Amino acid sequence: MKKSFGKVLAAVLAGGMVLSMAGCGGASSSTAASTAASSAAASAAVSTAASTAESKAASTAASTAASTAAGTASEAASITLWTYPIGNFKDSATVDGFIKSFNEKYPNIKVTVEYLAYDTGDDKVNTAIEAGTAPDIIMEGPERLVSNWGAKGKMVDLSDIWTDEATKDITATSQSVVNACKSSDGAYYEYPLCMTTHCMAINYEVFEKAGALQYLDEKNRTWTTENFIKACQAVRDSGLVTTPGIVYCGGQGGDQGTRALVTNLYGASYTNADHTEYTINSDKGIKALSQLLTMTQDGSLSYDAGIQAADELQLFANGTSAMTLAWNASNEKNYASQVAFTPYAMAFPTDSGNPQLCGGIWGFGVFNNKDDAKIAAAKQFIQFICDDKTQGPKSVQATGFFPVRSSFGDVYAGTADETRMNTYLGFMKYLGDYYNVTPGWTAQRTAWWNMLQSIFSGTDVKTAADTFVTTANAAAKG
Repeated sequence: MKKSFGKVLAAVLAGGMVLSMAGCGGASSSTAASTAASSAAASAAVSTAASTAESKAASTAASTAASTAAGTASEAASITLWTYPIGNFKDSATVDGFIKSFNEKYPNIKVTVEYLAYDTGDDKVNTAIEAGTAPDIIMEGPERLVSNWGAKGKMVDLSDIWTDEATKDITATSQSVVNACKSSDGAYYEYPLCMTTHCMAINYEVFEKAGALQYLDEKNRTWTTENFIKACQAVRDSGLVTTPGIVYCGGQGGDQGTRALVTNLYGASYTNADHTEYTINSDKGIKALSQLLTMTQDGSLSYDAGIQAADELQLFANGTSAMTLAWNASNEKNYASQVAFTPYAMAFPTDSGNPQLCGGIWGFGVFNNKDDAKIAAAKQFIQFICDDKTQGPKSVQATGFFPVRSSFGDVYAGTADETRMNTYLGFMKYLGDYYNVTPGWTAQRTAWWNMLQSIFSGTDVKTAADTFVTTANAAAKG
């Protein structure tokens, strides 16, 4: 597996990760169109690279051209990087080490960093944009960089660093990643580094003592909706923990967990296939939300309107709750020193037998601060962090996720993380629709947790779901 990791990942993604990107321009863009756009950008850049020898291979020429387009290393610049807490990119020692390596190659570019939290980060970025003090580089996913700030004209088109070589390498993992980073106007507002899928996890020992393991398909790490309900009841009746699990709704932090639970239970779709409308008020969506309400009423689940995923994860780690809805490979590593039990990763329960997990893509975007030197320096930094043959794999390892570049192979081979990461590679085949690019994404996230609070405080389920859809679709239409 060590040398064929990219092919293995590409295979499971081809079967499980369907990202129709109409809301982001991808549904109408063929592979050929994407390649043509990248080739055009690379060709334009090559014309400025007079020193590029004609005898070099096309991929080498494209790479050299993109470097020229991004600016020269000798041009001094000071740039800022703001990063959300993506794996160890929230750790200053790790990021400072990467910057030190960058400066060994580009000594005239100074990089300062600010670390964002998910519960306050969006407000901070939006305030900075309005004040004209936005960072030069920001690290996050397409739902923010492409569908939000990019769609509002705040970001720089990164097409020139999407060389033929880079596009081919990323496409070999997933064409959908390429599509997700591209806007409806053909501009690339994100340059990706890594990807993963989100799942849930249980306290294995509690489930074992409660007699609930019989309801799991341990080999495939799946369970049916019916068996999920039975397992939660068994854990409740055992009295081993305070609660089997918590539906948290204190904010948007970790909302991929509650969305995945609701959509999977009875096969509801969060949006339409074109990613133009929110549709969770369907019969299947109403049924799932009603089921969760029933479970909170009978104690087989609980809910908390005052906590978000970080709080729920802590309650799982200290043994208060027997499951978490906000798990992934990175969280298993981050909480390893805190747990006194075996966190056992599971797909979300579904009545169809085919889980559809929420995925994540993370990378970098550049805010258009009207300074060509800073923009050029920002592109140099992004290419170094994402593409450098030595630094790139280290950058991916720091996220705790998987590389988007097929050529990087298995970045965890031979490391202490190899076995753990192989487990999460197995979840990639369950990746579902990347609906995060639907317009109005930021507004609907607030409407989502408000809807959950409303339901669990007594509002009729259909009324609350209809209100959510009305609010979210109004935001989608601008």
